[in-house]
Amino acid sequence: MIPFENEADAIKIANDTPYGLAGAVWTRDIYKAFRIVKSMRAGIIWVNHMQPTYVEAPWGGYKQSGFGRELGPWGMEEYLETKQYTSISMRLRSAGTEKEKFSEFKRGK
Repeated sequence: MIPFENEADAIKIANDTPYGLAGAVWTRDIYKAFRIVKSMRAGIIWVNHMQPTYVEAPWGGYKQSGFGRELGPWGMEEYLETKQYTSISMRLRSAGTEKEKFSEFKRGK
């Protein structure tokens, strides 16, 4: 425990580190807890408890505590590549009539 004067001082102390894996906030005032959580630069912040983790929740830090996230869908995204693609309907003329040729286009014909 590190003593502090007020909420702003506590946030300054918490953020005054090159690391930011996890932190905890202990208070009876849940609104104060949420204000502090928003201001803290850490990837994991517990409120009124310490170190429970859920496999569905992201795990990872800020600053020199690494980048990216493990666990849950965030962890899976590390192994995926995102690609945007856009398609318009292709209509080709064949013997004077319009025919949808998308299925043939997909097969490479």
